[in-house]
Amino acid sequence: MSAISGLMRVMEKAARKAGQRLRRDFGEVEHLQVSRKGPADFVSKADQHAERTLWDELRTARPGWGFVMEEGGTIEGEPGKPRFIIDPLDGTSNFLHGIPHFAISIAVQEPTLDGKGWGEVTAGLVYQPITDESFWAEKTRGAWLQDRRLRVSARRNLDEALIATGIPFAGHGDFAEWTRIFHEIGPRVAGIRRFGSAALDLAWVAAGRFDGFWESGLNPWDTAAGCLLVREAGGFVSDYRGRSHPICDETVLAGNDALHSKLHKLVVGAIKTA
Repeated sequence: MSAISGLMRVMEKAARKAGQRLRRDFGEVEHLQVSRKGPADFVSKADQHAERTLWDELRTARPGWGFVMEEGGTIEGEPGKPRFIIDPLDGTSNFLHGIPHFAISIAVQEPTLDGKGWGEVTAGLVYQPITDESFWAEKTRGAWLQDRRLRVSARRNLDEALIATGIPFAGHGDFAEWTRIFHEIGPRVAGIRRFGSAALDLAWVAAGRFDGFWESGLNPWDTAAGCLLVREAGGFVSDYRGRSHPICDETVLAGNDALHSKLHKLVVGAIKTA
């Protein structure tokens, strides 16, 4: 096993502390499903509490670093220092409905050499509080689930592949584009799954549980850690046009080399029919 760095220990400690609170809150959400008011307000507060816990822990351990947070927005750090990209609760709809499939995502992004922008993601962690699974990766040091090295699936044929995706919903996403892509991919693969957490979808691609993944309309905090996990597990991540970015969020396509190439051709064909 690769030795866990001090930074990764800081990130995991923060995620586990926030995860403890989310587990307790999730138990309350299950009871609130039958109430007339419902759990929506409670879940919103749980999300905010988790983010505050992560911010407090990480800010204390790495003073001067910046933050990009789903709820709290962007907080600039000191010049030349990295920033954390945080999603305190990826899979909010699952959490809201009492479905035990959600995660905390933390990534570290380095500033560019000229200090005018942001470059590589060098560390990423996706933590599932319910299963207590910690997927983590550091650039050039591989991807891991706890102390077990991760590798993407070795499947080469689409008809053997299980592919994950996110489906557009009310007010979010391009239904027409998704339908065209599904029309191209669906009949050719062994199955398609929509589990409701992009961070976990990408972590599961890294772990070989899913063979590929596509989705659009995401945010950096949804995918920053997951993109690094897939790459460090030997996979490929790009946008729909095949371009590799440190963080692919507006459009994401992931898999091993063979399946990524085959999925990319199908996605490009679907987009061209628009």
